[in-house]
Amino acid sequence: MKKLVAYITSGYPEKSFSIDLALALSESGVDTLELGVPFSDPVADGPLIEKANHKALELGFKFSHLLEISKAVAPKVDTLWMGYFNSFYQQNLDKLIPYSKELGISGLIIPDLPHEEALAYKNLFNSNNVANISFVAPTDSEERIKKIVSESQKFIYMVAYTGITGSGVSEDLQPFLTSIKKYTNTPVYVGFGVNQKTAKDKIKGADGVIVGSAFIEVLLNNTTSYKQKIDECNALAKIIKYEINS
Repeated sequence: MKKLVAYITSGYPEKSFSIDLALALSESGVDTLELGVPFSDPVADGPLIEKANHKALELGFKFSHLLEISKAVAPKVDTLWMGYFNSFYQQNLDKLIPYSKELGISGLIIPDLPHEEALAYKNLFNSNNVANISFVAPTDSEERIKKIVSESQKFIYMVAYTGITGSGVSEDLQPFLTSIKKYTNTPVYVGFGVNQKTAKDKIKGADGVIVGSAFIEVLLNNTTSYKQKIDECNALAKIIKYEINS
C-alpha cells in the first residue's frame, strides 16, 4: 500500500480547526500528518502555503500552539513537524527534540537545514528516536545522493522537480528514483507538485506522496465553512489515496 502524507499549516485558520482537520484526515486515508510551522519566509514553499503561513502569523500563531495541536493529534496519527530551522533552533533543540518524542512526534522535516549541517544534530535525533527526514533533489550528484540516503530514516523526501511546492511541473522521475534506490531500502516519498491530477504519475516507482498545496488551497477558500473545508479535504485525501494505489 502506497502512503499518503498530508501537510497542513498549524493554527490556520485556528488551533482547534487544525486538530479537527488532522483527526479527520487520519480517517480518510492519510497515513502521516505533516504539521507545518508558520514562518515569515518559507523559501521552499509555493504561494499558497506561503499565504497560509503569513495568515497564521497574522492571526497570532505561537510555537506553543504547535505543541498543543501535537499533543491532541500525535497519539492518534503518525505526526511530523515541518518547519524552517530558525523556528526550531529558537526553542532550544536540546530540549525540544526530547519533548517532541514525549508528544509522540516521529520526525522533523527541515528544508533549509543542509545534510552536512544536520550531522551536528544526528546524535540528538537518534538518541530520542526522532527522524530527521532527508531531502534529495534532481540537482544532487550520485555521490551526494549516496551520502544523504545512506543514513536516512523513516522515509526520504524526494523533491519531484527543482523549484517550490505547489507546481504541477511534469518530468521523468524514474532515473532519479533508480539512483536513490541503489543506495537505500528506506521508502522514498515524492513531494512538490503532487495533487489529485498528478499523484498517479508521480507515484510510479515511489513508495508514497506528500501533498500540501492541494489541501491548503481548500483552507484558503474564504467562501466555505469549517465543516465544508474538512469535508473537501477528506474527499481530496480519499481521491489521492485511491489514485496512488490503483
